[in-house]
Amino acid sequence: MLPSLKTQVITEEPRLAAGRELANGFAASLSAPHVALAQVSKSFGAVTALANLSLQVDQGEFLSLLGPSGCGKTTLLRLIAGLEVPDSGTITIGEKVVAGSSWVQPERRGVGIVFQDYALFPHMTVFDNVAFGVRCSNRPVVSKKTMDALRLVGLAELGGRYPHELSGGQQQRVALARALAPGPAVILLDEPFSNLDVSLRARVRDEIKEILTRAGATVVLVTHDQEEALVMGDRIGVLNAGQLEQIDRPEVIFHRPATPFVAQFIGIADLLPGEIQNRSIVTELGRLPLREGPPAGTKVKAVLRPDSTEIYPDAEGVGVVMDRVFQGLHYLYRVRLHSGITIRSVQHHSRSYALGTRVAVTLARHDYDSADNEAVYFIEH
Repeated sequence: MLPSLKTQVITEEPRLAAGRELANGFAASLSAPHVALAQVSKSFGAVTALANLSLQVDQGEFLSLLGPSGCGKTTLLRLIAGLEVPDSGTITIGEKVVAGSSWVQPERRGVGIVFQDYALFPHMTVFDNVAFGVRCSNRPVVSKKTMDALRLVGLAELGGRYPHELSGGQQQRVALARALAPGPAVILLDEPFSNLDVSLRARVRDEIKEILTRAGATVVLVTHDQEEALVMGDRIGVLNAGQLEQIDRPEVIFHRPATPFVAQFIGIADLLPGEIQNRSIVTELGRLPLREGPPAGTKVKAVLRPDSTEIYPDAEGVGVVMDRVFQGLHYLYRVRLHSGITIRSVQHHSRSYALGTRVAVTLARHDYDSADNEAVYFIEH
């Protein structure tokens, strides 16, 4: 075992050294590299893509922007890059206003972009693709920056190959190396893993996260993949119809959604009607405890996750199985309650109930002393 361990350390040293070189480049590129948007709006004809949106990405932070198609997340990325001009508002990178009171051309913003289709030049080698983005007339400097980037992504030995000779994951890393080589202040990732198959996507995603962390990069990722956003982001911003519904740590976004849209978009959630009584939410499935809340009698909708309920066959039960989806380790059931409301429930793969089965539905026991597990609700208006 000792020889193999030693070999692993020796193999990793060039990548770590390259990471330090690129991290120094990031630090030198701007005194405080970060991104700030203040009251930014953008429309395309009658369609509003972004409406008075404000957010800030701290230096070295990895921000995932998540939302459905058409929510404005790609427009936001293009505005930061300088590929679109905002109708109003201000965009700042580091201490420099790049859009608003002044305009900075895309190539002078210190921004690196990895596109969805990688946008590699098929007639250029890996080395030349990466070197293309380095704006410098000193060839030794260009060569050093290019090799530093290739070492960081683990492709130093493949510099002479062409894109068609690489796997999808390797092409992804070439695109990342090209974005990293100039030492930009910010890296923008536009749905970068969507072209990879499921088994490859998870591995490449983990590799890219590790590489960017080692480089000390400030990163904005745009994705519609919830798992991707949760795994990669230090924080997640959820966009809907051009507005930022919530921005926070992944755990907070999931456990304490700020709006019904966020609750139902992140993971799976149903909204169960209830009423506030004696520091609890009374629903047709039972009581959900609260430490504090609105006045008694207030009508609310409680957020119910699929793992919040247990179901089992019962001729006198309050629900009927309407649908089920086998997902390997578990079944996802859709159950209609007496009131006509439908909820979803996750059950172990050994619990196989036929459609039409009448079931009892009970609320799973939670530790409500924890703020993360306290019932989440929205007041009806």
